[in-house]
Amino acid sequence: MTTPKAGLTHIDAAGEAHMVDVGDKAETARSATATGHVKMKSETLALIREGNAKKGDVIGTARLAGIMAAKQTSNLIPLCHPLMLTKVAVDIVEDAALPGLRVTATAKLTGRTGVEMEALTAVSIACLTIYDMAKAADRGMEIGGITLLEKSGGKSGDFRHPGA
Repeated sequence: MTTPKAGLTHIDAAGEAHMVDVGDKAETARSATATGHVKMKSETLALIREGNAKKGDVIGTARLAGIMAAKQTSNLIPLCHPLMLTKVAVDIVEDAALPGLRVTATAKLTGRTGVEMEALTAVSIACLTIYDMAKAADRGMEIGGITLLEKSGGKSGDFRHPGA
């Protein structure tokens, strides 16, 4: 067995990718919250708010897509462990200052590995779904600001993004 390069748990001493063995880690309560946004024209935001997007309920569909994506993270991102999530919440709120929508996702479980990737995946896919559902009205939308806000649990302890 080779040891990982300093700071990169998915890369061994030979520089090869591998899945981290979490079998000896303690099961602890873990959670992670991530955020992101979709910037759009004010007119596009109004269409979404009023429920007049051609494809239907943008916010409801994006929320569901984010939840479903969190549950599929290990199928989307190599080397992620399949997890038994106990909760995924996706909140989407209007932000007139962008203008656009802000997406926040929280993933939780009791397990041997963290849920940061699940929260980040939920936000990413919710944002992409918003873009897909509203692109007929505004192909110039911008997705950005996808950030881990905080995480708790596990050996490495708690983290809070300095800007959060």
